[in-house]
Amino acid sequence: MNNEISTNDTGQRQIADLYQTLKEKAEPWLLPTDEERLHQLLDSAVSQQAIGRDLFGLNPIVSSLQTSLLAIDEIGLRRDAVMAIMLQPCVAAGLLSTDEAAQAFGPAVGHILHGLQRIRELYNPTAEGAQASLAGSQGENFRNLLLSFAEDMRVILIMIADRVNLMRQIRDTENREARYKAAEEAAYLYAPLAHKLGLYKLKSELEDLSLKYMETEAYYHIKEKLNATKAARDAYIERFIKPINEKLTAAGLKFHMKGRTKSIHSIWQKMKKQKCAFEGVYDLFAIRIIIDCPQQEEKQQCWKTFAIITDMYTSNPKRMRDWLSVPKSNGYESLHITVLGPEQKWVEVQIRTERMDEVAERGVAAHWRYKGVKADSTGMDEWLKGIRQMLEETDNGLEAMDQFRMDLQDEEVYVFTPRGDLMKFPRGATVLDMAYHIHSRVGSQCTGARIRSAEGRSQGDSGRLVTFRQELHSGDTVEIITSTTQRPKQEWLSIVKTSRAKSKIRLALKETQQKEALLVKEMLERKFHNRKIELEESVMMRTIKKLGYKEASDFYRQLADGTLDMGTVIDKYVELQQGEKAPAADVRSAEEFVLDTAQAAGQPTRAESDVLVIGKDLKGVDYQLAHCCNPIYGDDVFGFVTVSGGIKIHRTDCPNAPEMRRRFGYRIVKAKWSGKGASQYQITLRVIGNDDLGIVNNLTSIISKDEKLVLRSINIDSHDGLFRGNLSLMMSDTARLETLIKKLRTVKGIKQVERI
Repeated sequence: MNNEISTNDTGQRQIADLYQTLKEKAEPWLLPTDEERLHQLLDSAVSQQAIGRDLFGLNPIVSSLQTSLLAIDEIGLRRDAVMAIMLQPCVAAGLLSTDEAAQAFGPAVGHILHGLQRIRELYNPTAEGAQASLAGSQGENFRNLLLSFAEDMRVILIMIADRVNLMRQIRDTENREARYKAAEEAAYLYAPLAHKLGLYKLKSELEDLSLKYMETEAYYHIKEKLNATKAARDAYIERFIKPINEKLTAAGLKFHMKGRTKSIHSIWQKMKKQKCAFEGVYDLFAIRIIIDCPQQEEKQQCWKTFAIITDMYTSNPKRMRDWLSVPKSNGYESLHITVLGPEQKWVEVQIRTERMDEVAERGVAAHWRYKGVKADSTGMDEWLKGIRQMLEETDNGLEAMDQFRMDLQDEEVYVFTPRGDLMKFPRGATVLDMAYHIHSRVGSQCTGARIRSAEGRSQGDSGRLVTFRQELHSGDTVEIITSTTQRPKQEWLSIVKTSRAKSKIRLALKETQQKEALLVKEMLERKFHNRKIELEESVMMRTIKKLGYKEASDFYRQLADGTLDMGTVIDKYVELQQGEKAPAADVRSAEEFVLDTAQAAGQPTRAESDVLVIGKDLKGVDYQLAHCCNPIYGDDVFGFVTVSGGIKIHRTDCPNAPEMRRRFGYRIVKAKWSGKGASQYQITLRVIGNDDLGIVNNLTSIISKDEKLVLRSINIDSHDGLFRGNLSLMMSDTARLETLIKKLRTVKGIKQVERI
């Protein structure tokens, strides 16, 4: 590479120095063309000043160089990941597309860059998803979402390295609010991710730096205390391990010892948990004894070491952890004991072999659930077991990691609400599952959803409308759409996947059935009253049993859904009450029979006393005009008894009438108008015609000349020489409506006028 990028100022000199260091570390893995192409891109970006400083005032190119070095030194990433890190600022600035990067530097680099871009879109600080709380289960959900959403595991590792570098660089930023948010994310998102991946050094650094920015006073208080006591602590450790060293050597054991001080974050957590001062945290450091022995002698020599130490110092049995006899479920093996050392101070001692320590240090098992992220049922722990080992092998190991990621992705999905809350569902869950997860009422009234993908959200896309049967996909933002007229149905049980949604649907169906049973019972009593039949509870119970029902609830439910005809029930009741005799009042000769006009028209027939009379201004009875067909005086109408007990008036040619008659015939009430049309009713006319100059004015002129017509609104849409419009008017009856339609049809250019 040409090292002379630019040396006009300190920042450019810093770029040159970092670039040189990176070249030396990465040179063994780079392709011959990488150096020249990368140099040209960076040189162009620097000279054109095409890449601006970030939210914290940092130079993205400098940050990329620093992150690349960190990724090499601390994580072990190589050529493809490093090139992706270096190219990311150019991609973000629009100087390079992911396809161009793939063509110039290889498909693997383009693949990683595309994954970084998708994650950054998902995790855009301006997007709703970033507003979600990162603490507790929300943080765990978001971590798992990132892991399942990444196209390449190196994407996650790069994000961790980038966040560690950011936390190192933002000490002096003036944007305190942004720094606090970055620290919060480091604590609740990136540190647990690093912990899961076995990157313990980075995890500890992230925790300490996040504490430094979030709890500044506490951080420096502990740091000063540790500095003040360091010399005394080191001297104490020396006094503590000296006799142990002598005893173990005399016993013929081959070993070495490590001493470590707890991190500042860990000490602060203990102080909060135990509600004590710094001096009250007695286990500020731990001693690790690592034995070198054959695998078949491991347990014997560990217990031998344990016996020697507990003979020398008094142990605390409550603080003993035996993961040697029964290893942790993730394979972690070690003996942890706490003993009372010189000056009556408690010291934690960990005993393990070289093999056990190697496994732990490589991140497969060390402290997996010990003060870390809890395991769940998704297979996450199993998935992460071999990741650190793969990193230390070849780049092919990274390809194997992607298969583990896909295995995880098959288990569950993570979606956002519009407010940014993150929810986890099993794969295959639907919009209806999410609606019931939010609230029972939301689920029961759900009609569909508006879904925006992560990419669409970042581009301001309003999303697409879907039904409640739509399956959920990770990273989507899902806005539930509801309607007060929606009711749960039996088939919904086959749509949802979660047991929570199924139980809520069953409960809602039961409540709905109870309401319908109560309503149909009232309707049945009304029928009896209209036919002047005395209703006796004992006879009704016998009727229910005669009809083959063991439970009254089943009887009323089948009446409600139309399976059982109400006339059949009344006939059976009368038969039982009269002793097999049909009531004389019901017997008529052929000469007396008069065909009802409604019956001839195929409408439900009822006794005259059962006809609903619609009077002036609709006063005195709990009914209202249906909005689906907007009936007016003069229309042929019928009443429909709603679940709430009120009655809605529909036109007989209402689009919903056939379905209501088929499913809820028992709720149909015969209705007719009373007197003359004196009220004003709303109707809508659809008008289609040639898009000629003045045609709309001619229409409104006809309406305005009639004093008894009120034009409420007009909506016109013109396309391809035709206009289509909806006119909303108030009028008194159908006669006036027919007259108006005839007048409008005479206007030149009008092709169609119809009521809707």
